[in-house]
Amino acid sequence: MTTTEPHSGEAHTGDLASRLNWLRAGVLGANDGIVSTASIVVGVAGASTSVPAIATAGIAALVGGAISMALGEYVSVSSQKDSQQSLIDKERRELADDPDAELEELTQLWQARGLQRATAEAVAGELTQQDALAAHLSTELGIDEDQVVSPWHAAFASAAAFSIGAVLPLLAILLPPESIRVPVTFVVVLIALALTGATGARIGGGSIRRATVRVVIGGALALAATFVIGSLLGTSGVV
Repeated sequence: MTTTEPHSGEAHTGDLASRLNWLRAGVLGANDGIVSTASIVVGVAGASTSVPAIATAGIAALVGGAISMALGEYVSVSSQKDSQQSLIDKERRELADDPDAELEELTQLWQARGLQRATAEAVAGELTQQDALAAHLSTELGIDEDQVVSPWHAAFASAAAFSIGAVLPLLAILLPPESIRVPVTFVVVLIALALTGATGARIGGGSIRRATVRVVIGGALALAATFVIGSLLGTSGVV
């Protein structure tokens, strides 16, 4: 007798799907850090050759962006967690108040998925005996009580991913000589964006070429726009 193994790379478990979502969010956070910080330092470099000015702007962009990402993620995930916890508490109360009605509801949910009445009753009954709350959360709401999101974890991960991405353009603009500072930054940033675009597409199962081209073109436009604006401001004497 042979057993069928899950197909490699498919999210057959909630835990794997959760890890893939976290990884995808990390790639996107790093991408944001690369683009936003690179745009700022390239813009400042277009207006001024002062290394302290460029470094100050880059560090401020890194710190401010990381904090902003963390706060945004914390607020967003906190709202999601509160909503999930409210649904879990509601389902727990309903099971305590009227377990028979909840069993019938679970049976009807399985019937709605295509099972015959007798089969649906058997499935609902067995799942209820094992863990009634988990059965209702999974079947009715698509929630796993053990995988309720953590706002603090999400905030830290978002800030860390953004910071890692932001360090790259900051080093690329500060380390080379002044004459090649901006071209080197352009090249480094576009290569990094190509890698994050390809990684994100691979994780999501999309077209690697299309995703890479899309993110590289977007990043190139952002860098070019900020550099031109910085150069115009610098030559006009505004800054």
